Amino acid sequence: MKDGTGNGLQVEQRHLRAIVVDDEPLAREGIRLLLQADTDVEVVRECANGREAVAAITAEKPDLVFLDVQMPEMDGFEVLRALKEPLPAVVFVTAWDRYALKAFEVHALDYLLKPFDDERFRDALVRAKSHLKLARVSELSRKLITLLEAQPAPPPRDYLSRLAIKDVGRVVFLNVDEIDWIEAADYYVQLHAGAKVYLHRETMQSLEEKLDPRRFLRIHRSAIVNCSRVKELRSQGRRDVSVVLLGGEELRVARSCRDKLESLL
Repeated sequence: MKDGTGNGLQVEQRHLRAIVVDDEPLAREGIRLLLQADTDVEVVRECANGREAVAAITAEKPDLVFLDVQMPEMDGFEVLRALKEPLPAVVFVTAWDRYALKAFEVHALDYLLKPFDDERFRDALVRAKSHLKLARVSELSRKLITLLEAQPAPPPRDYLSRLAIKDVGRVVFLNVDEIDWIEAADYYVQLHAGAKVYLHRETMQSLEEKLDPRRFLRIHRSAIVNCSRVKELRSQGRRDVSVVLLGGEELRVARSCRDKLESLL
């Protein structure tokens, strides 16, 4: 999956990298052979004691570790305490069931009690793979959210600030801030600016799209007002409302526009 810019935020389709830690060579070989039967898993290191395990896990940063509990010099729990986070997923392997509770206290994914059969091993591996898949999806979501939050805000739209109005033998430039209100007149609009009225060849729809909607509001199909020119809202009967402009003009507000007008004012 890629982000909206086409850059490389992707779910990696790769093997799970595993390390096998056990002081018994036959035990390591047995786990390695079972893992090799799964095409999703790659055994990157084998370790015979705890110190080797700490060094290998630190260097390789595996996804998954099958970790013997009882080992000379440093046991499996001491290995985990010696590592820095984030820790890999861990499946403990031991001949002693008395360590089971302690294993889950350190958030081990599973606990394989020797001797275990192939089916029990596969169950543990399936659980580990499901956990790691969810962890990758969660990490991808976090990265995607971070990426989206880091995207710059779109630049503000350039709304119309001045109109060029053609008249006989001249062109009048009118700042939109000078407009009190705009009135529809077929394929023209009439621009009311103080005591002056300018006829401009453009439809209401076209002109409305060019004006900043935070400043100009269409209150009726035939009228757009400059909100800064509104002096008061006036009730007409039980349901009708009109606006009174600074120049004294009173214009009816369509019922569908009343809420938006009140929010802008």
